Amino acid sequence: MKRLLWLGVGLAVGAIVVRKLTQKANEFTPTGIATSVSQSAGGLVESVRSFVDDVRVLAADREEQINKAFAEGELYVNDEDDEDEGGPGGRKGNR
Repeated sequence: MKRLLWLGVGLAVGAIVVRKLTQKANEFTPTGIATSVSQSAGGLVESVRSFVDDVRVLAADREEQINKAFAEGELYVNDEDDEDEGGPGGRKGNR
């Protein structure tokens, strides 16, 4: 009876190992590589779209700030940018 139990366990483990090895081998076939590349490209496209959407939102906010300052007759200067980048042109110190 014990031998039959261990035979069943061995068959189950063997089947799992063969299945995992087959799946891994399929990843290196041309079809598997094409699938992987298409999934990666899809993720990249989605990341770029998200980035562009973020830039559009921030650009619209910035434009609104500048238009508001212009309507009030003020010169809009973002002091934070000048401090972080060292003034116009992003250079610190004297030229």
